[in-house]
Amino acid sequence: SLASEDSPMSFRGLRTSKFRHVFGTAIRKDAHYEGIRVTRNSWDSTFCAVNPKFLAVVTEAAGGGCFLVLPVEKTGRVPNNPPMVAGHRAAVLDIQWSPWDDNIIASCSEDMTVKVWVIPEKGLEESLTEAEATLEWHQRRVGFIAWHPSAHNILMSAGSDNMVVIWNVGTAEPLSVIECHNDILWSCGWNYDGSRIVTTCKDKTLRVIDPRTGEVISEKKKAHDGAKPQRAVYMKDGRIFTTGFSRMSERQYALWDDNNLSEPITLEEIDTSNGVLFPFYDPDNNLVYLGGKGDSNIRYYEVTDQSPYVHYIDRFDTSDPQRGLGFMPKRGVNALQNEIARFYKLHPNKVEPISFTVPRKSELFQEDLYPDTASQTPALSADDWIEGKVADPILMSIRDELKSVLPQKPRLAGLKKPNALNRPKLLAAKPSTTNSVRDSAPPKPAPAPEPTPAPAPAPVPKVERSPPAHERERSPPREHRGAGDRQTSVAATAQKLQQNAFERQEIQAREEEVQEEVVEAAAAAGQESPPEAEEDSSGHLYARQRLYEDERARQQLYEEERIARARENTKRRSRYDTPDLYQPRQAQQQQIPPDFDFQELLEEVKGLRALVRQHERRIMNLEDALGIGD
Repeated sequence: SLASEDSPMSFRGLRTSKFRHVFGTAIRKDAHYEGIRVTRNSWDSTFCAVNPKFLAVVTEAAGGGCFLVLPVEKTGRVPNNPPMVAGHRAAVLDIQWSPWDDNIIASCSEDMTVKVWVIPEKGLEESLTEAEATLEWHQRRVGFIAWHPSAHNILMSAGSDNMVVIWNVGTAEPLSVIECHNDILWSCGWNYDGSRIVTTCKDKTLRVIDPRTGEVISEKKKAHDGAKPQRAVYMKDGRIFTTGFSRMSERQYALWDDNNLSEPITLEEIDTSNGVLFPFYDPDNNLVYLGGKGDSNIRYYEVTDQSPYVHYIDRFDTSDPQRGLGFMPKRGVNALQNEIARFYKLHPNKVEPISFTVPRKSELFQEDLYPDTASQTPALSADDWIEGKVADPILMSIRDELKSVLPQKPRLAGLKKPNALNRPKLLAAKPSTTNSVRDSAPPKPAPAPEPTPAPAPAPVPKVERSPPAHERERSPPREHRGAGDRQTSVAATAQKLQQNAFERQEIQAREEEVQEEVVEAAAAAGQESPPEAEEDSSGHLYARQRLYEDERARQQLYEEERIARARENTKRRSRYDTPDLYQPRQAQQQQIPPDFDFQELLEEVKGLRALVRQHERRIMNLEDALGIGD
């Protein structure tokens, strides 16, 4: 069906977007991480965290909780009994890398604690059991943790005791405890500058809270009518993107204004699957990726200010369901291949990277795909944030980080080298040949000065004329000429035509001079008009004779060219029309030497016949065996 005229994707044209052709690709098998026993816990979490240096995956463990940490470049099969981070007494539910240090990771567990770990620079060489910091406050299991986006060492945790705690990790002390929830929390997240948090709860209420005071700024009851878990994530411009279920258990997504949660900006149904959708937000490109636990696909959308605000782009499908997903920060994508996102999909016994790229023909760095992203430098200290200061994350340029490996863009600065195209000017050469009679004609003589009037009329001068054609000496008969003579004759005829043109122009100029003299003489004698020239005057007869000769020369030139072409065609045809070529050659009788041994030839023929019969029997046996015989 056609969209309405107000829709951005109407019949007038598709919506313009640089992400319309984003496509996902599963990376080759030798780049997988195999031999990992991924946890089978039913808690709704991603169970995976990744940064440009390390990959962390929650694994199965007996008698406690642990997770595996691997260097990102160390792909392939994991050895048996690898070193683990095994300091929790119960199952690990969530893990998150610090945005300020790629070697620091936080984990929460069913043992009601939050622990912060420091991973060695080269990875784990032995199991790590002693945490750098242990945060204890919750009375029940801790399900979610999230680092502050711009303040250093600020961490948020949410537990099944319906409390949200803001921690100063450096001192291992709680800064604030939020107790406004009536049931188990399903998700929690910071906004772009860390001044607000958003939570979803089992009571189906979406809340926006001040993290310092715990005051509820706004809330929406029954943001999604379904009883299954809801997830929420803050966007860069202050809007909130949520996923949940309808009353009929249909999966939905919605977009909200954090200052007015009375009605959603948009609300759309996706499908009828029962897995919880996890939203992964890219603040640099304003893209949202949706991946469900137990699904075998990842959908991705672009969020804009134009209706319908959330634009579906495409879906990446695989054959195997996913147990969890890890989302690489923009600092870790491959900008050389125009990669804008990378996921790490958890299988029961391996981790598979999935790359999302934008196809471009140019090999230069694509500025529009990689705006400045969040750096590892915190904008605020923990004390500054406690005092009430607010600041956006400090940004970094991906181009500057990859300057050494990216192809250089051509410079447009002024050139200091001499111009290679600056050649000395050549003097114009005088034309040695002419292309037409008009170009080769001599310039007309300057008009003669007016003569002084004479008392008596001057006699009319007569122009000398050439003898008639029948009195001239005829040229000798033409002899047979070859190809070289023909070319000489053609050149000579052309030269003769040019010479005749010169003579006609000279005759015309002389006739004009004579006519002017006659007019002046008649004017001096007092006559009103000059006497009429005879129709067959000598000048006219000479001109007529020249025209006749020119026409004869043109006909002669045409005839010579026609004869030359006919001779060339005759020579060409004679190669194939020779009757000897079509006559079959007579077989030459070979003389048989007197000492030729016919008996030896006969034995050789018999041997060949026996060999042929042997092959025929083999072929018949194969046909009978295959059932393809006649």
